[in-house]
Amino acid sequence: MRPRVAAAAACVVLGLGLIGGAVTGSWLTGDDSAPSGSPSAFVAAGGLWHSVPVDKLFPATVDGTGAGPGGADRTWTRIAVAPDSGCKDAFDPLLRKALAPVGCLRLLRATYMDATRSHVTTVGLLFTKADTTAMSALKTRFKTEDLGRRTDLMPRPYAAKGTVAAGFGDDQRASWTLSVLTDAPVVVYAVSGFADGRSVTDPQPAAEAIQAGATTAPAQAGLGHEAQGLADRIERGLRKTVTSATEKPS
Repeated sequence: MRPRVAAAAACVVLGLGLIGGAVTGSWLTGDDSAPSGSPSAFVAAGGLWHSVPVDKLFPATVDGTGAGPGGADRTWTRIAVAPDSGCKDAFDPLLRKALAPVGCLRLLRATYMDATRSHVTTVGLLFTKADTTAMSALKTRFKTEDLGRRTDLMPRPYAAKGTVAAGFGDDQRASWTLSVLTDAPVVVYAVSGFADGRSVTDPQPAAEAIQAGATTAPAQAGLGHEAQGLADRIERGLRKTVTSATEKPS
């Protein structure tokens, strides 16, 4: 009987380990469609805006291995961090209205430039007041109504005075991406443009601009890859920070 009991116990431990590993893996890789089973992680994520140093959320340098067109590597350097704030005047009216159901607890933003100093990208973390149900509803709406591709729902950039992004205003927005998380009360977005301040008349969502064969100015310049690549890496960093904050010493 003892060998059987020991074997059964080992299977239980192994099974729990595999489940825990799968949960952690889905969180770190950004698969928020899978249930995390960790309400504490959701709550912890909502408090990161005031408990984690800015260098943790927006690193001074972000490596984008394989993030460029054709799998080329990218490196982004942070040139400015906006003071943490509410959402007043941070979004165009229609986007502010679309995001209203989840509320605005705090908004963090930083602007980066690429290694050639020809592109600038603002990445933002909107910490909401919502629970998992409200975040799921918003994500579903953005998906079913295709809101992430509407040019009247582009996020606004953060133009920092005295930097190469000083002229990065609303008319300079070229490509963007926005992701509503369901395992954290956070909306992650990024918007990119040219560092020389040129206006863009045909902005294109990153999901389209990164497709092979795309011929728009944002696509040809790789600005879709800039927005998507930087947003993805900031989101991954957020997930790792939450995992570290909720891990218990063994």
